[in-house]
Parts: sequence; C-alpha cells; structure tokens
Amino acid sequence: TVKTRTEIRIHDLNGIVHMLCVLQTLLSEKVTQMMEWASKRSVIRMNGDKFRRFVKAPPRNYSVVIMFTALQPQRQCGVCRQADEEFQVLANSWRYSSAFTNKVFFASVDFDEGSDVFQMLNMNSAPTFLHFPPKGKPRRTDTYELQVRGFAAEQLARWVADRTDVQIRVIRPPNYAGPLLLGFLLAVIGGLAYLRRHNLEFLFNKNVWAFSALCFVLIMTSGQMWNHIRGPPYAHKNPSTGQVSYIHGSSQAQFVAETHIVLLFNAAVTMGMVLLCEAATSDMDIGKRKIMCVAGIGLVMLFFSWLLSIFRAKYHGYPYSFLLS
Repeated sequence: TVKTRTEIRIHDLNGIVHMLCVLQTLLSEKVTQMMEWASKRSVIRMNGDKFRRFVKAPPRNYSVVIMFTALQPQRQCGVCRQADEEFQVLANSWRYSSAFTNKVFFASVDFDEGSDVFQMLNMNSAPTFLHFPPKGKPRRTDTYELQVRGFAAEQLARWVADRTDVQIRVIRPPNYAGPLLLGFLLAVIGGLAYLRRHNLEFLFNKNVWAFSALCFVLIMTSGQMWNHIRGPPYAHKNPSTGQVSYIHGSSQAQFVAETHIVLLFNAAVTMGMVLLCEAATSDMDIGKRKIMCVAGIGLVMLFFSWLLSIFRAKYHGYPYSFLLS
C-alpha cells in the first residue's frame, strides 16, 4: 500500500513537471514570436486570433500596451491617425533604446481587422489605449485617460511607466518646420523693416499694438497653452455611430476644436464691445452710429449666450443661462 501511494505521488509529480515544461515551452514560443514581430514593426498589428492567443490566453510574463483604433479611410477618424503617429513615436523610442527587453510590447487592433475584439471588450470608441498586465485582468487604471491627458507620446510614456515600471525616453525624429517657419517670419519682418527704414512710424501705431495684444490675449484665454502641454485630440468621433464631438463633456479636458470655437466666440464678443465703444465716441452721423450700436449689442448677446451654453455643457449643474438653454 505504501509503495502504491508512493508511485501515485511520483506519477502526480511527473505530471506536474510535464505540465510546467509544456507551459514554459508555450511561453517561450509566445515570447519568441512577439520579439520577432517587434523586430519588424515597433507596433504589432493584431487581429482577433492574435489577441486571444498572445494577450488573453495564459501563460504570459510580459505586458502588452494596445491602441484600439479605426484607421481605415472610410472611418474618417482624424484623431485616430494623430494618436497613431504619437503611439508609433513611443513604440519606436522603446524598440530602439538600449534598455529594450521583452517586458513590454506595443500593439494595435484596428476596428476593421478586429471588430470581435471590440465586442469582446465592450468598446465603442476609438482611439483607446489599454494596458494588459502579465497577470490578472486589466484594472481601471490600465485604461488610459485620453480625454484628460491627451495622446502625446510623452504623456503615454508616463502612463506606461506607472503601469509597468518601464521608463521610456521619448525620442522624436528631427522636425525642422518650426525653426524654418520662425526664420522665414523673422526674414519677412526684417525685410519689411528694411524697406520701410526711412518711415518707421507704423511701429508707434497704437492700433497695431492694440490688435497684436488682443490677438495674444484671445489665443491664451481660449486654452491654446493647455493644448500645447497636454496634446489633446482635435475632436472625438464614435466609430460605431459616426457622431463627432467638438466640445468635451467634462470640465477637466477639452478638444483642440473646442479652443478654436471659444476663441472665435470671444473674438465676436470683443468685436461687439468695440462697436459699442465706437458708436458712443465716434463723430459719424447718427444713423451709422445706431447701426453700430445694434450690431454690437447683437454680437455681445448672441455669442455670450453661446459661450454660456458651452460652460453649462461642461460644468453640469450650472444653474444660469442667457437666451439659449
């Protein structure tokens, strides 16, 4: 009896060892395959079968950061293309760094190539970034807050570092457009100053400086600096319904298109105030001054009402409105 029990235990141990060897072999094959794909493309393209085999199914000792997107032309998702460019920058920075290991892989699932994956995850918007840890299911913090943080590669790198402890130094390809544009602008200004070197009275024109200051104030108050820091998408398009949102529904984030809309509304309100001031102080005939006054009041009332409506849409529960509810 003792001998029989011993044989059973040995048999069970042999079975466990065999199973561990099989799992280790399977894991090694998966890692090797992922490394081979990563050597060809920094962002591995996945469909439903690849996702289920290399991401969902165990064993897995590596993290996978996946961008769920819709890049096909018929989807008309401009935000997806912008986010894909930043995701490629991040993946290339990791792939070609000296610290590259098989601890983290970057992949993408396109809606038209893996709609079953979208359905499996109950996902109805793109782009979306998810982190799949080596063990366990993704948590809430494994979903990237795109609307709040934007899709700049640097922001994505910070999120990846928080989730995987892998520090990625983002390296962008050189972009000479900015310096060239600045040099061209300085050359134009210098050329104009040289041509007008005998008559520089325009530099002392109060209207020129007032208009320049006003443009700067409108740009800053509309949120352009926030866009520069956070890198939000231009707008958001739901790939399932095709509906495009230009105004973000949260007070903690905004779209680029939203800042443009706010800038135009603020400019219209400012124009209305300028018309009212001119109507009150100019020496024109009374008829023209009345027209300017009515136009100024109309601009202020209409566009201020639209600005207040945007504010109400973002700050839910705000009780006040004007003209528009």
